[in-house]
Amino acid sequence: MRIIVGLSGGSCAIYGVGLLKVLQDLNIETHLVVSTMGEYVAKHECGMDLQELKSLATYFHDNKDLAAPIASGSFKTDGMVIVPCSMKTLAAVANGMSDNLLTRAADVVIKERRRLVVVPRETPLSVIHLENMLKLAKMGVTVMPAAPGFYHQPESITDLVSIMVGRTLDQLDIEHNLFKRWGE
Repeated sequence: MRIIVGLSGGSCAIYGVGLLKVLQDLNIETHLVVSTMGEYVAKHECGMDLQELKSLATYFHDNKDLAAPIASGSFKTDGMVIVPCSMKTLAAVANGMSDNLLTRAADVVIKERRRLVVVPRETPLSVIHLENMLKLAKMGVTVMPAAPGFYHQPESITDLVSIMVGRTLDQLDIEHNLFKRWGE
């Protein structure tokens, strides 16, 4: 498998870091792109600099490099996750504004009818946010707010991250055992 992972500037960078770690453990090829604010939030919330983020990915692409392989539909991938997905990035993707590699890669995934999962983190949500999410959902994008469930009875932040990362992997049909499923 080949998955693009985008980190933008919304809070909850821990979910993006968790996803990268699990995909690395599963030996799944990852192509990472990080926005400027994504880099800032990862450092602020997780204490991870860009070099540490790069070490979790198979390949890293600079957000300014619109000639990167993930900017082309002929570069086959199995999907993309933007986690966290800022409202700025969400709006750009919803409206086809591909002015950086992160939004261009998402645009390519949509046009090629591949799986795109966005994990927005904002509260409260404005009508603009909701309309952009609806627009993406109508295109077939999975909008999965950073809102973990508690029926798994999490006991730590790690448990909460595992739930969100596991649910993200479910959207990509990637097998895992990160949490106990309902009824198991």
